[in-house]
Amino acid sequence: MNKLIAVVGMAGSGKSIATDYLKENGWTKIYFGGAVYDRMRKEGIEITPESQKEYRENLRKQYGMGAVAEILKFDIENAYKEKNTVLDGLYSWDEYLILKEKFPNLKLICVCCDKDIRYERIAKRVDRPFNHDEIINRDLTEIENLAKGGPIAYADYYIFNNGDLDHYKQRLNEILNVIEKQEGEK
Repeated sequence: MNKLIAVVGMAGSGKSIATDYLKENGWTKIYFGGAVYDRMRKEGIEITPESQKEYRENLRKQYGMGAVAEILKFDIENAYKEKNTVLDGLYSWDEYLILKEKFPNLKLICVCCDKDIRYERIAKRVDRPFNHDEIINRDLTEIENLAKGGPIAYADYYIFNNGDLDHYKQRLNEILNVIEKQEGEK
């Protein structure tokens, strides 16, 4: 059976390292933010950090906290039928519950690192950098308004990303081996 993994964590923790690594190793990657960007483009809305945040929050006000999971459920199902699939950008507890009900084998991998390291990484980003106050605001908004803490706290596995890339990938591969072994025992 194919595997379905969602990578969760706070901004700047290194989620995209895991999702890109899996994609490079043959997994299908589904980016939750991409669904939001696609809808914004169709509606002719310029994509900026502010407009994306506002659109995402309005989408969730209108359709509930699991809106993006509902939008992507069909795409996830089709990808998962074909091959291993990794989800990049699952945020809310409702999104997790929707997907866990539909896909009982879904596993959560949380990427964590010290806050100061995350903030430093985000400030240096080429794409969507934030200053110190902006990232604090983003963290608080994601925790308070998006219920992001639930999937992070309830993750099946954790990668601590304060060190180098080799240790990160080693831990990710350890997790994948455990998942593979568990699937083989079923």
